[in-house]
Amino acid sequence: MAEAGMRVPAAGRAMITASLILAVIMQALDTTIANVALPYIQGSVAASADQINWVLTSYIVAAAIMTPPSGYLANRFGRKRVLMTTVVGFVLASVLCGMAQSLVQIVGFRLVQGLFGAALVPLAQSILLDIYPPEERGSAMALFGVSVMVGPVLGPVIGGWLTDHASWRWVFYINVPIGALALAGVSASVPESRPDTATRLDWLGFGLLSLAIAALQLFLDRGEQLDWLSSGEIQIEALVMASAFYLFLVHTFSSRTSFVNPRLFLDRNFTVGMLFIFVVGVTYLASLALMTPYLQTLMGYPVVTAGIVMGPRGLGTMACMFLVGRLIGRVDTRWLLLTGLAITAWGMYEMSGWTPDISQWTIIRVGFIQGAGLGFLFVPLTTTTFATLAPEMRGDGTGLYNLSRNIGSAVGISIVMALLVRNTQINHAEIAASVTPYNRMLSIPGIAQALSPSSAAGRAALDGIITQQATIISYMDDFKLLMVLSLLVMPLVLVLRKPQGPAGTDHGAVME
Repeated sequence: MAEAGMRVPAAGRAMITASLILAVIMQALDTTIANVALPYIQGSVAASADQINWVLTSYIVAAAIMTPPSGYLANRFGRKRVLMTTVVGFVLASVLCGMAQSLVQIVGFRLVQGLFGAALVPLAQSILLDIYPPEERGSAMALFGVSVMVGPVLGPVIGGWLTDHASWRWVFYINVPIGALALAGVSASVPESRPDTATRLDWLGFGLLSLAIAALQLFLDRGEQLDWLSSGEIQIEALVMASAFYLFLVHTFSSRTSFVNPRLFLDRNFTVGMLFIFVVGVTYLASLALMTPYLQTLMGYPVVTAGIVMGPRGLGTMACMFLVGRLIGRVDTRWLLLTGLAITAWGMYEMSGWTPDISQWTIIRVGFIQGAGLGFLFVPLTTTTFATLAPEMRGDGTGLYNLSRNIGSAVGISIVMALLVRNTQINHAEIAASVTPYNRMLSIPGIAQALSPSSAAGRAALDGIITQQATIISYMDDFKLLMVLSLLVMPLVLVLRKPQGPAGTDHGAVME
């Protein structure tokens, strides 16, 4: 590694780093830039509240499926060739997303976007580790980590501004100039690696795992709409999911060269870390998915304002990542993890008491707290997860680690949105049961005239109020669920083994 890094002059490293960071920011932007535009996309493609979240989950699932084989593709065809292909494919898919005229089209194009974008971050990371000598890799990985976090910070702000001043389609078109600059830089500066034609991928294991993940996501996304197992389609998806996962496990434990090395799970820290990062994925992106309709639908925020008040969440993450970077090696990482989980639970607890009357300052403050919780979790978790894993197994481990995070994000979004729809219906029925001619509140002169159950206008006004109250309670329930998840994983910190020796710089290899 050191020799490879020394062969690249400082000016060349700067050019390569700038090009790779630009590509990473482009990919990271798309994890959040579409959030604030969702209500506008929903209206354009005539989608329901639960259907429109497929725009988010399809991208995450596709990225989850294609992240593990990215190393094989780079070894087989060369890193530069694969990197340039992914940038071109990502940009073309972005253009198609912007041109989409239906829900099926935009979800399909987001799938393609996720498939191409999955390899951008791990490839950029591996190239940076290669071109820098060991003594400079820490700084390079810190810069890389900041670039990974800049996307989610800027995403809501840029997405809100583009949607308000142009169209929601520009949240995808913006990738064209960014991608063109990144492609030009990569083409001109990144050295090509030597392809290894002898490398092989366990296509059976990869196919079975991909099928299980896709069936799981369809099961979660379509379940609420089709009344779960009472639907034949959902039964088929559940059967495919269970069968594919079972066959994948059998293949993994019986094959000599399986897609997933089962020995990874003999390491206690890695196994617990996989569960931790799954919950982190659930709580972080699921809460973001809930925030967008809450701000724009319930609180009536313009899209630009919604984007601005959501931005400080990312600032909290960045600030605490810098702080934690200084604390690692001085403070037990398990205490840092507990701090991160406690801060996350605190933020969710505050959100569980929100009503549409809260101030913008409250939203900004709680968003910053949530981001701070993630900042305390991100680096300590990756450090602890891989601290006791054998070096030769870290390549496979990083793929599974990122897979678990992406699946957690997609599953979390699907579950909280399904619960939001179902609980709103239940709460509406319970509140409406109290609306009778004998309710004393309806006999108050002003209320009796405006909300009279005996007139069509009164019933419509009553239904609007009941629906709003039922929705507010449902959001509270979702935020409570995310709080409880953060609290439930706290005892797992006791299971983690303390890393021996100083915290190594190897955690940079798993920052994304």
